[in-house]
Amino acid sequence: MVLLLGATGLLGRNVLNLLLQRGIPVRALVRHPLEVEGVEQVQGSLLDRDTLLEAAKGCSAIVNCAGTTDMSLPRLEDFLPMNRDLPAMLAQVAGQCGIPVLIHVSTANTIVSGTCDRPATEQDSIGPPYDKSPYALSKLAGEEALLSYAAAHPELRLVILNPGFMLGAYDTKPSSGQLMLAAWRKPLMAGTGGGKSFLHVRDAATAIVNALEKGEGRYLLTGEYLSLKDFYALQARVCGYRQRFVTLPGFLAKIAGGLGDLLMALGIRNMFYSHNVNQLLVQEWYSAARAKADLDYPQTPVSEGIRDFFAWRRESRGR
Repeated sequence: MVLLLGATGLLGRNVLNLLLQRGIPVRALVRHPLEVEGVEQVQGSLLDRDTLLEAAKGCSAIVNCAGTTDMSLPRLEDFLPMNRDLPAMLAQVAGQCGIPVLIHVSTANTIVSGTCDRPATEQDSIGPPYDKSPYALSKLAGEEALLSYAAAHPELRLVILNPGFMLGAYDTKPSSGQLMLAAWRKPLMAGTGGGKSFLHVRDAATAIVNALEKGEGRYLLTGEYLSLKDFYALQARVCGYRQRFVTLPGFLAKIAGGLGDLLMALGIRNMFYSHNVNQLLVQEWYSAARAKADLDYPQTPVSEGIRDFFAWRRESRGR
């Protein structure tokens, strides 16, 4: 039995589907019931220790896909309960319940971006601009808490996954889907000169489920680097519309970030404050070689992730 946290999110739902497809028994800890057959469900707070202990009884592994990802939150303290304190509690719960495997999902942004000639690896540390990001710093704190526990408890096999920008079905919020919807069928789109490491969310789910049987330590789950301009051009081709993309000069993007900071100071939450804008200016080059070797991590074309997101969205809205 696998205890899964975060089963209602983009990655967690894809992990859940794959576990069920492989015939692996799943117990999901959720706030609200899931409309999915074949899943044992426990309702309650993910941050309640007694609830975690009850949910973990009889399980052979814990998979944590839960976390706070709202990039409009301004303070580190807003992210810490889910991104640092929950992983630390899960390690203790695993120890108390005798669970030998803990798989935790973090983010690639706890690792500095590399370059085209030298993509970053798991050996690299955090760096600009992520070292100023409340989200990335909270995720790093969660990793550090887990690694510290695992170092003192060698009986626990800890796997930390660091995914890039995931695309695909079951993006209910939407999360990464916001990037795609922002440009959907717009004849003119403006953005920065930065880019991201894009991957199909199903590939990340495959690596996570494979990690139940193998692997240890940190693994980057990243894919194809695309600039925002190239990504939106690909989306337009996949979805069958035309679009012109205008690349904003960096100084204009930073001015917009300053305006976002001002709004934050006035108590108006927004996603375009300096920390986030600075990340949009970065080219994110990462190597997933270790995950390919140890976890049989696949590399589905980014175009399929785009296609699957919009197909699922049409289907879910038509219900």
